[in-house]
Amino acid sequence: MNSFILPTFRHSFVSLSLVFTFLSAFSCSCRASQVPVPVTIQQGDVPGTVVQDNFLGISFELYPFNTLWGESPQQMPTAMENYLSNLRARIESPLRIRIGGNSMDSAVYVPTQTEMIVVTGDPAADPDDVPVDFGPMLFKVLDAMGNVVGQMEFIVGLSMRSSNYTNAVEVAGDTRKILGHRLDAMLLGNEPDLYASNGVHLGYTIQEYITDVGTMLQDLRNSPYGDLIPDTIVGGPTICCDWNLSDVLSAGLSQYPYKYYTVQHYAKSICSGPNASNENITYFVSHVNVPMYTNWQKQGVQMANDARTPVLVTEYNTVSCGGSNVSDTFAATLWAIDAGLNYASSGMSGAYIHTREYGILYNLFDPPSPETSTEPNWRTGSPYYAALFLSETFIAGGSIVVDLNLNNSIYDPAATVAGYALYDKAGTKAKRLVFFNYYRADDAGSESAARNFTLEGGLATTAGVRILAAPSIYERTDISWAGQTVGLNGELDGTQTTKYHYDCAMGCNITVPGPGAALVLLDDVPDDSAFFFGSSAVAPLS
Repeated sequence: MNSFILPTFRHSFVSLSLVFTFLSAFSCSCRASQVPVPVTIQQGDVPGTVVQDNFLGISFELYPFNTLWGESPQQMPTAMENYLSNLRARIESPLRIRIGGNSMDSAVYVPTQTEMIVVTGDPAADPDDVPVDFGPMLFKVLDAMGNVVGQMEFIVGLSMRSSNYTNAVEVAGDTRKILGHRLDAMLLGNEPDLYASNGVHLGYTIQEYITDVGTMLQDLRNSPYGDLIPDTIVGGPTICCDWNLSDVLSAGLSQYPYKYYTVQHYAKSICSGPNASNENITYFVSHVNVPMYTNWQKQGVQMANDARTPVLVTEYNTVSCGGSNVSDTFAATLWAIDAGLNYASSGMSGAYIHTREYGILYNLFDPPSPETSTEPNWRTGSPYYAALFLSETFIAGGSIVVDLNLNNSIYDPAATVAGYALYDKAGTKAKRLVFFNYYRADDAGSESAARNFTLEGGLATTAGVRILAAPSIYERTDISWAGQTVGLNGELDGTQTTKYHYDCAMGCNITVPGPGAALVLLDDVPDDSAFFFGSSAVAPLS
């Protein structure tokens, strides 16, 4: 089999003669001893929701936002610029960012406040809902980051906790004025299905919520600043737990002109403390659990799709209320990719992976301390590698994602592999594949580390492959994507590597290390590749 690894060096271009030198010098020597995994791909007339290349977004909790993005446009941390630029450089569409969470819903907007965020209560009282005041500097920093990193689009939450929506109207007015075309949507409320149980509105019902939405929309249309929703720009209901999307739509939300219907979902919860379920790493390395997780609002998603209103998952991650000891492992990386792709295959139009204040286990990144975010020595969380992988996975112009059910992985808990196909937006031809190897070295019954995924003949003549790998599912730091790891200032370090197979016309094997994942671009060649090459850092360390 003719397959070679082509390295890409940062800040340099590789001449054609050097390419051929490296083809011979870096030929792959990895082997897989298990029975290959057969990969059968349907071609033509594949149904599904068309998703864009910016399917994956990042959701930020409001409360710690200034410790991550900086206090002003002049104080934005270069590490955050690099973290975001790494993702932005790998897509053609604007990078999706959401600012929200419980702290956005409980926050008070102070238009005259010069500081971005002022904490007004004790963060230790309820770490999952820290009260803050915020000012227009938030929107100025968002806009400034877009000027540095490249085009971005923002979703901002509007609080519905108070029966007086004056504050939300002020937020909407300044958001529209400062962000302009970069404002993607304003979401009405955050997790209103928990207002009753959290003591925000005792006995709060879906029907009361529908009435409140109507009132808020009227206030936004007839604001002192004019009509703030002349276009379709609002979204909701941003429910997570106690209501079903189908019930909210049927109760009357569908009568309103919504740009997006929004939901939030975590695989597990640690809100009541650690237990055997939320600390069970094996849950996150079994693909059979993923479709059950992503399809919890199946009926409502179908109703939304029938109405041609996109559904966004505005928060997702492993374990709610801050994560467990599983949330910063390589198992969480693989799971976040698997879940993201499964959301895409289940009718969703976007998914935002959530990150919070310093020290939260499921975070994508942490500064050295909340007070020193402008310095290097940031910590990269394992979920960031999932974002990096997915930013390079979806196809510019649109694609349809299909779970391939490899080795009956949708239904068989013993399956240790999984896979997806990404078709063109017409659903006529598979363009990309993603393979998972959920190898567990501590499982006596687990299959050996590396696995071969066998592509059938006629699928493609060549294939380009990039690998996500770590020594074990328990690994927290030694993780690499295409041969690179994330450095102390958010930049990618190491030699970027891509393996090319040149004899796939009659079928070929794609080897995925265990544990690991592979992104396969069909009919990809070095001279005309759809992979991202080069450095994506905008603020490299001197």
